[in-house]
Amino acid sequence: MQFTLNVLIFASLYVAAVWAQASHIGFPAPGTTLHFGTNFTLQLVRPNSIQGSTEVGIAIGLLGCPISQGPACPSPAGQLGQILYTGPFNPTIHPMAMFYESFTLTVPTADFSPAGPAPILELNNITVNLAN
Repeated sequence: MQFTLNVLIFASLYVAAVWAQASHIGFPAPGTTLHFGTNFTLQLVRPNSIQGSTEVGIAIGLLGCPISQGPACPSPAGQLGQILYTGPFNPTIHPMAMFYESFTLTVPTADFSPAGPAPILELNNITVNLAN
């Protein structure tokens, strides 16, 4: 049985106190065909900004969607799919003042489960007193 997947790449960029504004996936380009079991490079771009930010971490996942589901595919905002990378995000500056980092990832074999963990973004704080 041939099972074709549209693959949605979801990259969540967690930034302390401020979301990384206007970050985007440089490549692969939308509509690129990725093959099961092969490597691909994902470039995550964070444009230069006068607003300071601290990169905390990133999660990159593949969320499978059978073509038969068409536009009813699950939203990557609700689940991450199969996690391919979690860890630090350390973009470096490149020509045209763009900050980016490239990740070499492997597309799972054809038997991967399209569902996955949901992104949970939380911020907790307490008030403390400081003294000499």
